[in-house]
Amino acid sequence: MNSFTYTRAEAVEAAVREKSASGKVKFIAGGTNLLDLMKENVERPTRLIDINRLPLTKIEAAPDGGLRLGALATNADTAWNAEVEKRYPLLSQAILAGASPQLRNMATNGGNLFQRTRCYYFYDLATPCNKREPGSGCSAIGGYNRILGILGTSESCIATHPSDMCVALAALAATVRVTGKNGERVVKFEDFHRLPGDTPQFDNTLQPDEIVTAIDLPAEDFSRHFSYLKLRDRTSYAFALISVAAALQLEGNTIKEGRLALGGVAHKPWRDTTAEALLKGQPATEETFRRVAAKVVEGAKGYGHNTFKIELAKRAIMRALKQATEGMPVADAFQNSNP
Repeated sequence: MNSFTYTRAEAVEAAVREKSASGKVKFIAGGTNLLDLMKENVERPTRLIDINRLPLTKIEAAPDGGLRLGALATNADTAWNAEVEKRYPLLSQAILAGASPQLRNMATNGGNLFQRTRCYYFYDLATPCNKREPGSGCSAIGGYNRILGILGTSESCIATHPSDMCVALAALAATVRVTGKNGERVVKFEDFHRLPGDTPQFDNTLQPDEIVTAIDLPAEDFSRHFSYLKLRDRTSYAFALISVAAALQLEGNTIKEGRLALGGVAHKPWRDTTAEALLKGQPATEETFRRVAAKVVEGAKGYGHNTFKIELAKRAIMRALKQATEGMPVADAFQNSNP
């Protein structure tokens, strides 16, 4: 680990000011991902700004009738919050499917948005990686890529975003509140994370001086028919091969509104609004779900070891939608295939 200076910010404005200073500056709260990256010398900040004293821990009603999640509220506090459990159980289930109780007690909502990929080559300093060293190449494309992306990939990068929480936030159409030198702005969740393109070193659209202050959940009701399905190699403390957040509003057996987002498949939580449109007004049947699943993976591309994910994604989508229809919010499933 390299040497760095450490300061504490007492106010959001001060944090923004300090972040704008020269050098490689990083905010730190729970540190559950950043410290690992620093130990591996993947991240080498020259300055850490501790933001744990900022007043961003509340979970409270939003002005539009939704719910506002403070950026520094922990994942555990969010998952077990009474309003989250009652009104946004999909989010609660997704959070509880991730990491371990100890990590959820430390990890913050804002920090969850900034998790970096778990691609083997990103962590291995002895191998080329465009995310770590732009222009060096992507070792994963021709290497062992079983856990990596099949949607929205590029010739520069096939890394995946690892968060469970973010998959649910994408399906719920959350928004992210950020503050920078030019004041506050609101970012649609679908616009917060980036696809790799030819600049995979950038994970999101945040400006260098900005800080996330809150995540807003809209007032829409998806509290009855939802499911978070996570397929992984072991049932505890493992990242998703495929995860699906599904949420439906039903009138009888007809789908009034449907939401769908995937994890483990792309550089960002993958929400396909074109596929979602195929749900609206349709019967909640296997045939409808099959059409939607086929649409989601229409442009998918496998890279050898991970090609099995295309079929796995289709089956996971159908299963998650069926579970959502039946009101069976199963949050986990054991996936022991090793193609």
